[in-house]
Amino acid sequence: MQADFSADRPIFLQLAERLEAGIASGAYPEEAQVPSITEFSVAYGINPATALKGVNLLVEAGFLYKKRGLGMFVAAGARAKLLQKRRDKFIEDFVQPMFTEARHLAIDGRDLKQIIERGLSGYDN
Repeated sequence: MQADFSADRPIFLQLAERLEAGIASGAYPEEAQVPSITEFSVAYGINPATALKGVNLLVEAGFLYKKRGLGMFVAAGARAKLLQKRRDKFIEDFVQPMFTEARHLAIDGRDLKQIIERGLSGYDN
């Protein structure tokens, strides 16, 4: 299977993001083994050094760890840390800009709260 990597960002970053998404979704459970560098490079049609660089980002971040002679595994607590990382990014990328735009539009806190509550109607947790 060839991967559709975008040309605007390095492939190793995109691979790391896909691995993070797999861990966050539970596709790669904690303490489970992830595919090898060779498996990633063959599956995605990328250079093994590129795959290694992407995997090493997650090792450096503490989301993966290596068992010598066995491969890479998802670290305990990785899913919770990744979900928190994604929540923080969501706030930075979407919530803070929404508040900034609301201020520019002179939407006060009460009105903004009502807008959010309207958006949450029918929202399933």
